[in-house]
Amino acid sequence: MDVIDLEQPEFYFKRELSLLQFQHRVLAQAGDESAPLLERLRFLCISSANLDEFFQIRVAGLKHRAALESATGSENDITPEKYLQNISEEAHKLVEEQYQVLNTVLIPELARQKIHLLRRENWDEKQAAWIKRFFTNDLLPVLSPLGLDPAHPFPRVVNKSLNFIISLEGKDAFGRDTRLAIVQAPRSLPRLIQVPSSLVEDDTYVFLSSIIHTHISDLFPGMNVTGCYQFRVTRDSDLFVDEEEVDDLMGAIKGELASRRLTDAVRLEVADNCTDEARKFLLGKFRLSDEDLYQVNGPVNLNRLMAIYDLWTDPSLNTRPLRQVRQSACAAMTACLRYCRTAISCYTTLSNHLHR
Repeated sequence: MDVIDLEQPEFYFKRELSLLQFQHRVLAQAGDESAPLLERLRFLCISSANLDEFFQIRVAGLKHRAALESATGSENDITPEKYLQNISEEAHKLVEEQYQVLNTVLIPELARQKIHLLRRENWDEKQAAWIKRFFTNDLLPVLSPLGLDPAHPFPRVVNKSLNFIISLEGKDAFGRDTRLAIVQAPRSLPRLIQVPSSLVEDDTYVFLSSIIHTHISDLFPGMNVTGCYQFRVTRDSDLFVDEEEVDDLMGAIKGELASRRLTDAVRLEVADNCTDEARKFLLGKFRLSDEDLYQVNGPVNLNRLMAIYDLWTDPSLNTRPLRQVRQSACAAMTACLRYCRTAISCYTTLSNHLHR
């Protein structure tokens, strides 16, 4: 009889690649036509949120190991660099599938249910005028552009925040020749803006990124905006606290949580129309390679589409939530006693039968 060597790598799955395969199965639920439409949208958002966590923890850990040039025996003795390449290939396939499902399946289905995601090229005159007022009154006061020059270095971009890189021509109000600028959207701003019902027949939403993109020139008076591209960076969010070396564990964890917003970058997402020059510039600033770059055809954070799910309670589009049933202590005890008496009766009958 042959002895099976359980140390052979072909008997085991690679953990991170297995997790990505699971995310494919989560995303497959978004294409299930038998499920309510908004539940399918929710599964798309869940797969996006899960992928964020995957990069923040799993990929970040592998990058640390690659930096230390340590082998990973648990991953079939493959080097961390090669394993990261395999992960990148699989993750790119998943991201491409996510946006394909969004653009070719869910957005058309939402439109058939009279829920519209209005793109810039489809704004009519009245809608464009309202969006312009919304930008001037609600967005312009909270947006602070930062021109990049020797006196103003690249800003500290917060983990998973929405940002824009702007290419410019001309001189600013201070006479400076600024070629690039960064605009950061505060997290408090909603990523989907609902258009007033007086301007549309159905429920209609506009992406925050589309509004900022359209009116970005208002932030740079006297200059010519030649390009505006949204981007988002995912950072290492793994916690490392040595319990034996710290006196105040809670304080140490609080410190780690605060620092996670500005740790090393592990992934860069940009709009698919972003220029090569802007992409290379961002990759250099975040010290990332082409394998870490994800160009997307849509918003850089799909998880924010959950706002649509939260706004609707149509039973034809949502799964009805389970209602919690509360029993009094007396009723619960009565049911328990009834179950016990039934079990004792069955045991007695069986015992008598066996001893005959």
